[in-house]
Amino acid sequence: MSRDTECGITRRAAVAGLGALLGTAACSRRSSRAISFWAIGREGEMAAKLVEQFVRLNPDLEVEIQKLPWTAAHEKLLTAYAGDTLPDLCQMGNTWVPEFAELDALEPLDAQIAASGSVLTADYFEGILEANRVSGRLLGLPWYVDTRLLFYRTDLLQQAGFAAPPTTWAEWSQMLAAIKAMVGPERYGVLLPLNEFEQLLILGLQQPEELLREGGRWGNFRNEGFRRALHYYQQMFTREWAPRMTNTQISNVWDEFARGYFTFYVSGPWQIAQFKRRMPAHLQNSWMTAPMPGPEGPGVSVAGGASLVIFRSSQRKAQAWRLAEFLSSVSTQTRFYELTGDLPPRREVWGLPALAESRYARAFRQQLDRVRAPPKVPEWARIATELCLMAERVVQGQSDVDTGVRQLDAKVDAILEKRRWLLDRQESA
Repeated sequence: MSRDTECGITRRAAVAGLGALLGTAACSRRSSRAISFWAIGREGEMAAKLVEQFVRLNPDLEVEIQKLPWTAAHEKLLTAYAGDTLPDLCQMGNTWVPEFAELDALEPLDAQIAASGSVLTADYFEGILEANRVSGRLLGLPWYVDTRLLFYRTDLLQQAGFAAPPTTWAEWSQMLAAIKAMVGPERYGVLLPLNEFEQLLILGLQQPEELLREGGRWGNFRNEGFRRALHYYQQMFTREWAPRMTNTQISNVWDEFARGYFTFYVSGPWQIAQFKRRMPAHLQNSWMTAPMPGPEGPGVSVAGGASLVIFRSSQRKAQAWRLAEFLSSVSTQTRFYELTGDLPPRREVWGLPALAESRYARAFRQQLDRVRAPPKVPEWARIATELCLMAERVVQGQSDVDTGVRQLDAKVDAILEKRRWLLDRQESA
């Protein structure tokens, strides 16, 4: 069964009506000077507004925009790769970049960036840039960024005796214990949904060891650092600081946050608008954001978001780069933030009053200086699923930590078997 069918969407329905053309006619009558640009999700809706200005500034060029839903985009790209119908420029989730790098489908951007007068890598958050580097080559240019950190109830934290959020695991444990003692058996200190892997992944990324070893050939979840992270994650449940439940068992996260069912919640920047809109008026000054605490001090979080990539198969690479360069300029990034609220990857854009003066965005700006990419292998999505399943077994008492990480490494080693074979063949050639 295809991913489209699993999501209740047929390929025909997913693709039909998604093409949006700016400056020319239908795709079947593409002009030889037209740049094809695929954009995903809400950003695809906003891309046309940005491209209007590009076309005015570049009357010699035309742009065809095809808008894709996230539910169909990955399969659509793989199908286009197999059929040699990839676009010139594309928005791509950072975690997909290693997969298309493995297919040798992406054009390295190092030379174009080095020659650019407006795209300055020093202005980008390094952890986000690193997420787009594969084998030392920069294959994607960050377009917007995501990361996860703490949302918390300032009033409940103060009632428990703390004036500021945690910066270390020890401080967080102390706060969670105090909150649990204060709120009793029916409420909790933190919500860590068991069907989400990101929270445990963040704790694992805060360790010095890599999650995969030998260039991504083998699992490395039995390392001391990840075991420490898993123990810490497990104790949040065994000490009843967190409820053993998935997010589908929470009727409404915002309502539960408002009624104090939990004090801390790990999530991303999209929640800022949600909490502003959904929290009761009398609680609007009773929640805040904070960077992730780490084992010994402020911790890293996951490097997420989407980037702009140019495909090797493009016959208009120079023109596609002109569009990517325009979309990455400070002025366009400013407009993009105003349209979408997506966090910009360039530090200069963070000088905007709307960002610089936002008390909720401030923690994200701090966190973006401390982000780390998940393992950059095409098989990461499958590995993340196994990570989530293992963590739930440990939390539910169906496995201990030692057995859990050993079994996870065995699963990951099996997933990476083809990768090892391909890498060994490349090295022996």
